[in-house]
Amino acid sequence: MHRIWRIARREYVSAVCSKGFLIGLILAPLLMSGGFIGLALLQRQRGPAESRIVVIDRTHRFAETIRSAADARNSSDQGAASPGRTSYRIESPPTHLSDTDARRLALSEEVRTGRLHAFLEIGADITQPAPGSSDARILYFSKNPAFDDARNWLSGVINERLRQLRLEAAGIDPRTVTNLFNRASLEPMELVARDRRTGDVTIPKRTNEIQAVGLPVGIMVLSMMLILMGATPMLQGVMEEKTQRIAEVLLGAASATEILAGKLIGNTLVTLTALAFYLTTAITSLAVLAVNTTLPWALVAWFAAFTVLGLLMYGAIAAALGAACGDARDAQQLQLPVMLPLIIPNFLMFPIIKDPTGTLATGLSFLPPFTPLVMLLRLAAPGGIPAWQPWVGLLGVLLFVAASIWVASRVFRVGILSQGKLPKFRELIHWTIRG
Repeated sequence: MHRIWRIARREYVSAVCSKGFLIGLILAPLLMSGGFIGLALLQRQRGPAESRIVVIDRTHRFAETIRSAADARNSSDQGAASPGRTSYRIESPPTHLSDTDARRLALSEEVRTGRLHAFLEIGADITQPAPGSSDARILYFSKNPAFDDARNWLSGVINERLRQLRLEAAGIDPRTVTNLFNRASLEPMELVARDRRTGDVTIPKRTNEIQAVGLPVGIMVLSMMLILMGATPMLQGVMEEKTQRIAEVLLGAASATEILAGKLIGNTLVTLTALAFYLTTAITSLAVLAVNTTLPWALVAWFAAFTVLGLLMYGAIAAALGAACGDARDAQQLQLPVMLPLIIPNFLMFPIIKDPTGTLATGLSFLPPFTPLVMLLRLAAPGGIPAWQPWVGLLGVLLFVAASIWVASRVFRVGILSQGKLPKFRELIHWTIRG
């Protein structure tokens, strides 16, 4: 044990004291959440002060409504205070161009040069569209119409005007049916329960949709990130020690099993350090922001247990494959088999969150290579899962980790001194049997 702990201490100190670990500790969450950060920055980005939009209204019943709505939007206090808010100036089409194609071409050139933001064509039959009519369409032209805020705003204004016109055509005064088109949303509520101490029925609480999805996804992504931080360097590190003949020196002071055990313990301590950093940061952030949220300590305990076991499982496999590699190219080829069981749950996270007790979610959570991530995803998902399933999953992972370490130790013992080309799968089985 003395030699194992010395090797573990060397692995831990060399990893934690490196600049790469400190940089990765900070950058990894930013990279994982880069899409959300980019979206937030994009929403705060200030666009042009004014966007010119030409409205070609062949019905002569929408242009004035759109212009009035734009004036009201531009002059509102809320619109002026919003970051990145752009005012819309509605203009009439050029009168010197009567040909449709010529007008579209001229306006498109203005959009390309930036003098015009967009132009809109409202068909003559849009209020009472006939089947197959080519004039019952609303066409919107801009540089990027699929992701255009002006298009979304215009859609709301035009459809509200369409409702009014169709009600008037049916002989109904729109002012008498102001609530006719108001939608009633279904509020997501948590299930009520009885307080065990007082016996009172709990007050119904609204479910936070963002938290219902963000918590399970965040828990799983963080666990995957920590496992990758600990397991991936194992493959590269063992391969480098083998190719540089450092492993032969280590084998003069400790056995192959002791070296493998020391590396696994050292990398596990590195992961626990990162976990402590993220947990401390989360608690401090909640306290500074005065967010009244109770940290689910039971979920934190499951998170730590499954993350550590996942690291031991994938770390042992990575170390065995690293010992079998002959050069860096072989290591790159073997990284995908190590990471594949960690990648697959990412493609299935939303079906699992939607139905955490379904056949797919339950079955995957009992397959040991997927258990650490899938079980955490199910535990954090709304609704909960039967209390016995995490314990069964934990037992299955423990047994699989023990088997992985045993197999890895036998492959590591033979592969660390082998030279030449990458062994085939049949040879790895032979190494496992022979030890």
